[in-house]
Amino acid sequence: MTLPPVTSGLPTPLLDALRRNAAAQAHQGAQAEQPASSPSFVNALDQALRSVSAGQQEASALAEGFQADPSSVSLEQAMVAMQKSQIGFQSALHVRNRLVAAYSDIMNMQV
Repeated sequence: MTLPPVTSGLPTPLLDALRRNAAAQAHQGAQAEQPASSPSFVNALDQALRSVSAGQQEASALAEGFQADPSSVSLEQAMVAMQKSQIGFQSALHVRNRLVAAYSDIMNMQV
């Protein structure tokens, strides 16, 4: 499983841990009979990032469509899609910042 490009701002050890977790889950899935939609943090994060990316692509396509031919796409559709994608991206950014802060807190804990 490859991580989406939005996760590139995460610290390298955290990315490595996410990749190991995803690989371990894939290995367990191959060994044991598990439902295909078993909930996990990595899957939820991956799905959310893909959703944000799809929203941004849709907004971009609507904006380009409006610029090319304003009669084919309404301005309202394009603006609403752009606002939705902006809100989704900001939410993903806040989650990333929380993950980085949690990772920093854990790494700074004394054992």
